[in-house]
Amino acid sequence: MPLPDDFDPAAPCPAPFNLAGYVLAAGDEDKIALEVLGGGAVRWTFGDLRRAVAGYAAALRTEGLAPGDKLLMRLGNTVEFPLLFLAAVAAGVVPVPTSAALTVEEVDWIVADLAPALTVQAPGVAGPSRGRVVALEALVPDRDAPLAPVPGDPDRMAYVVYTSGSSGRPRAVAHAHRAIWARRMMWRDWYGMGPEDRILHAGAFNWTYTLGVGLLDPWAMGATALIPEAGTDSAALPEALAASGASIFAAVPGVYRQILKRDALPRLPRLRHGLTAGEALPDSLRAAWRDRIGTELYEALGMSECSTFISAHPGRQAPPGHAGFAQAGRRIAALDADGVEVARGTSGVLGVHRGDPGLMLGYLEGGRPRLPLTGDWFVTGDMVEIAADGAVRYLGRGDDMMNAGGFRVSPLEVEKAFHGRPEIAEAAAVEVKIKADVTVIALFYVAAAPVTETALAAEAAQHLARYKQPRLYIPVETLPKGRTGKLDRRALRAAYEARHDQA
Repeated sequence: MPLPDDFDPAAPCPAPFNLAGYVLAAGDEDKIALEVLGGGAVRWTFGDLRRAVAGYAAALRTEGLAPGDKLLMRLGNTVEFPLLFLAAVAAGVVPVPTSAALTVEEVDWIVADLAPALTVQAPGVAGPSRGRVVALEALVPDRDAPLAPVPGDPDRMAYVVYTSGSSGRPRAVAHAHRAIWARRMMWRDWYGMGPEDRILHAGAFNWTYTLGVGLLDPWAMGATALIPEAGTDSAALPEALAASGASIFAAVPGVYRQILKRDALPRLPRLRHGLTAGEALPDSLRAAWRDRIGTELYEALGMSECSTFISAHPGRQAPPGHAGFAQAGRRIAALDADGVEVARGTSGVLGVHRGDPGLMLGYLEGGRPRLPLTGDWFVTGDMVEIAADGAVRYLGRGDDMMNAGGFRVSPLEVEKAFHGRPEIAEAAAVEVKIKADVTVIALFYVAAAPVTETALAAEAAQHLARYKQPRLYIPVETLPKGRTGKLDRRALRAAYEARHDQA
């Protein structure tokens, strides 16, 4: 069943409102809301989800958490991740989901920055060395005294996610309850999804891309979410798509690329199209998928601060070389250095209007969100060119931020991990292209004394999550710098890629 003709994605968020209550309200009690695909296949109905979330919400209250308290989530790739996230939101507690790959050092920094009232830690996931921690298995849902979602102001804080910042430290992005309502703008202008769809997301439960696109949004419209069980290889996803009857597939471009490496692929007659975000989708990959599978891929651009807001969709494919168009209800612009909108067809930094209901409350500073604005615009740092017809061409980051499998990574954060090595006089982390459509994080360094790549990799593993660790370690005599002494990362990247192309 498609969305109704009178569906208005930009309708104002109702009040009072609770994100969790809204997400779980749409599906019939006995309809399948979630299937975990694989040898240990599990099914959850919407009724199951509501009861589990209400039970966990009550358990959090029993632990002494009050509305407004922050809950740091250190969980693995299991269904408890979305359940606990929704339970916290239902109770008015502010969940802070984090990557399971973070090290103790990284988690300790977040604890010092955030001051959470409690950390919930799953087995095998690094937890903090400070603050109050409770094991996931000790947090038992209270089925006898479930807690219903607590309604309130749609503008109050609902959850916090950390994203890499240009300062070299992750930044706490605070979102309001209304953020989930604003995601309705994606339903038609990216997903092309309705309540009868079955959407398979290739990511893990404990990834915010999966949480939003693969779980919360399908549930909010009453659709069925399909998630591969932990350990599923990308090569096995075509069989999962075929066996599950998935009608929509969501993944990062790298997953589509891995699938297409297979010599033989099953027929996927129920698959209508695929969705992709997290990194740029090359036209060559889009064409290869269309040729092999017979369906389209629709790309979206977004960021932790505003989710996705530019996309293509079944009703409007993006022109070659472009990501898509602003979704209905969004207001974006390409801006000059002074925050003034430039002419169509001219490159500028992408701005999102302050009135966008999906825009974050702000970065937490001293426990309070602060939204940095240039005039009426939140300036994203992404360089774009907007054509006369509104098609958006992505030109890359203006602040040298790197992309690792869909995660934004600050080069300063990577470089800081090597500051303790006496052999490293200088270092620069740069995202470089190693072959068509494939980039990795490289560390260029000036050595004051001999040092092995093994030693550098071990240093990175001690301080950085796996996705932040360099894949290449490249010794150089000097690092290129401008007249003011500022490191020129673009020159490093260009020189490396020029040599690589000649090899």
